[in-house]
Amino acid sequence: MTQKNTPVWLITGCSTGFGRELAKLVLNRGFRAAVTARSPEKIQDLVAGYDDRALAMKLDVTNATRVAAAVREVESTFGGIDVLVNNAGYGLLGAVEESEEQEVRAMFETNFFGLARMIHAVLPGMRKNRKGFIVNISSVGGLVGLTGVGYYNATKFAVEGLSEALAKEVEPMGIKVLIVEPGPFRTDWAGRSIKFPRKEIQDYADSAGARRRMITGNSGKQPGDPARAAQAIVKAVESPNPPLHLVLGRIGLEATREKFQRFQKELDGWEETSLSADFPA
Repeated sequence: MTQKNTPVWLITGCSTGFGRELAKLVLNRGFRAAVTARSPEKIQDLVAGYDDRALAMKLDVTNATRVAAAVREVESTFGGIDVLVNNAGYGLLGAVEESEEQEVRAMFETNFFGLARMIHAVLPGMRKNRKGFIVNISSVGGLVGLTGVGYYNATKFAVEGLSEALAKEVEPMGIKVLIVEPGPFRTDWAGRSIKFPRKEIQDYADSAGARRRMITGNSGKQPGDPARAAQAIVKAVESPNPPLHLVLGRIGLEATREKFQRFQKELDGWEETSLSADFPA
């Protein structure tokens, strides 16, 4: 495979975690990659030695002008984008009532609207080439509502719904979508990146508060390995029959199965009531 025929990956949020491990892996595999972060000095080591097939770019997905310019630069440099990985995002640890609208909106701007902005920017080129792959990093928290992260759940549930609809819309044009749903992994999500409510409400100390302490106390000890996650993502992208949903990690897999088992029981137990809501046949 000549260099000009190697896949081009554009990855957001590469300073830590999944984005960083994916960038290392795809460049090591011989692919071309645009490696991005809000602070480009944190990703220079990733592109060192790959001058002919790597770009280190400053990118804040909340900046529409910069998003458009970054996509144009990658397309101009490499001739197109084969894989977009929407990884940029962060969490907010707080009960729903503890979380203030301003901080919630800021998180939505990155986790959901930033992701959507990237999709809008790359789709014209992918449609023109009649190929492409959009990888949206969601979370098991996009499938299962969890105590103490309700608004983070909301951003990821939104990513799930958008991604499922998008997959159906772009499939006829040869474009694929992968939703990645990690459980707890040793990324910086629960460390430097996490946000907290300004005021804690004592009534939630044993629910959201307890979960907040558990998550922060376990940071750096989670069972998930980001490097292995990157390998799983590349494997799915390269598969001739990739999944739409890719849950990563044992804890995430068990939580997801439990959720849908409960959901199936509710559907079956309330089937008669559900059907009774229609007009009589």
